[in-house]
Amino acid sequence: MNKYEWLDSYLLTKQGCLKDYKEEWGWWRYQVGEKLFAATCTPGPTHQGYDCRELLTLKCDPLMAEALRADHEDIIPGFYMNKQNWISVFLDGSLPDDMLRQLIDHSYELVLHKLTKKLQKEISEL
Repeated sequence: MNKYEWLDSYLLTKQGCLKDYKEEWGWWRYQVGEKLFAATCTPGPTHQGYDCRELLTLKCDPLMAEALRADHEDIIPGFYMNKQNWISVFLDGSLPDDMLRQLIDHSYELVLHKLTKKLQKEISEL
């Protein structure tokens, strides 16, 4: 069970955020400028090691991701993503709310800053 009841509304506060459901994947996706910055999913029983636990997947600086995974058992390599640039967080774990918000902010900023300057300007004016 997701203990972060504020999660969806927090993700949606990000300027320019669009949310959709990717049925083939079973993922709720959060995008800015048509680029993914967060996704939630629950890997099924065929995905060993995940125990059908709900995950939040976020973009992350590679060095930071490595340190986070070493320090927090609820942070793992990104599920179905590039393991170097993405992390996943078990949403039934013990990560503090403030830390999860910081990781969401970090992911959003990484993706936003990779967009064209024109698109960044359009998003900032929404």
